[in-house]
Amino acid sequence: MSRLGDLIHLERTRRGLTPRQVAKLCSVNEKYILDVEQGKRIIQDDQARRILKKIGLEQQTEADFSLDDIAAAVDLHTVAPAIAPKEERESRPRPAASLPAQEETTGGIWLDALAGVLREVPVYNAAWQVVDHRTLAPQGGKIEGGPADKVLYFLMPDDSLRGFRVQKGDWLLTVPAHSPIDGAVMLVKWQQHCTARKIKWDGKRLLLLSFDRELEAEAVQPEDVQFIGRCVRLEAAL
Repeated sequence: MSRLGDLIHLERTRRGLTPRQVAKLCSVNEKYILDVEQGKRIIQDDQARRILKKIGLEQQTEADFSLDDIAAAVDLHTVAPAIAPKEERESRPRPAASLPAQEETTGGIWLDALAGVLREVPVYNAAWQVVDHRTLAPQGGKIEGGPADKVLYFLMPDDSLRGFRVQKGDWLLTVPAHSPIDGAVMLVKWQQHCTARKIKWDGKRLLLLSFDRELEAEAVQPEDVQFIGRCVRLEAAL
């Protein structure tokens, strides 16, 4: 499912409505609703809001946030058990089509989500695969000064920066930066793999520094290195 599809499915089932009932309320066919819920049809935020409003959701989202921002703040797997079992839902009186049922839980998913709009930040390994996520709270649409939708974590694959207090398994929060920054630890793609290195750059000569058992400096041409971002924060497991 997509995040918007998850939210629509969750709010529909909270109210004991079938896809056919929702389709009738929204003047669309049942397949349209099922496709949206299953992530087979991509819809815009305003379309999702219209469907949710028809279902009976009164809360509106903050103007500064999209439904995807709010969806990222909600663990759908933890709220799903709040849906009543099928037998219990079927035993309840059916609401009129124009008046969707109201759950005993007030506020629904949006009030919980708006308690703190968060962003799921991906964690990449050295093979540039997403292996995990960490939820962070943007400030003014930014995380550590970088666009909230562009920051990422890098999972350090080795001890090549141990002398700089970065060890294997540490997470490096990285903000976009596409040029060398002297003195910074930066995430780079070099020699066909992704790694983190401390940068020495005087405008002409570029050195990639590593420090495991001893300090090593690799002289490279700037055009041979792809700079992904500046590592601004280290998170280590205790």
